[in-house]
Amino acid sequence: MPLSMTTNNSEIKLGVGDLAVSIKPNESIKTFALGSCVALFLLDIESGAVGMGHIALPNSKTAPEKARILPGYFADTGISALIAKMARWGFKGNYRRLRAKITGGSHYVDRADYFMIGKKNVSAIKKILENNKIKIVGEDVGLTFCRTVKVNVGTFKVTLSSPGKKDWYL
Repeated sequence: MPLSMTTNNSEIKLGVGDLAVSIKPNESIKTFALGSCVALFLLDIESGAVGMGHIALPNSKTAPEKARILPGYFADTGISALIAKMARWGFKGNYRRLRAKITGGSHYVDRADYFMIGKKNVSAIKKILENNKIKIVGEDVGLTFCRTVKVNVGTFKVTLSSPGKKDWYL
């Protein structure tokens, strides 16, 4: 388990680049303050396994050594690493059984978002999911605010929150 990931009896907390999978219906997986990062949620509709990744960048070519150590940091290595992790929890490899939700990918109108990382993250993730025939069943991406997100393993319901906003759901 990466150092940034913590767990208790009912909630797994992820840091940037972390991946987690659960099959416990009473458990949730949560990550905090997504800006340009994207939270990817995958559900195996047969086994009930739910996976989540906190993806920071679209392409591992910028830091291949980091990708080897923390594949979840990048879309191109993180999605396959998350699916491999799900296989250890009952996923049998038929990608058409998977359902996806994505959140995050914010952009800011200041110089800090000059490279449009949020938009590139969302685009890379969608392309990889489409290439693998994984259906996206919910998304809340873009805009100019951060999101904290949590998925309930038993229902695949994603709760989103942001300072000054009422919680909303996917």
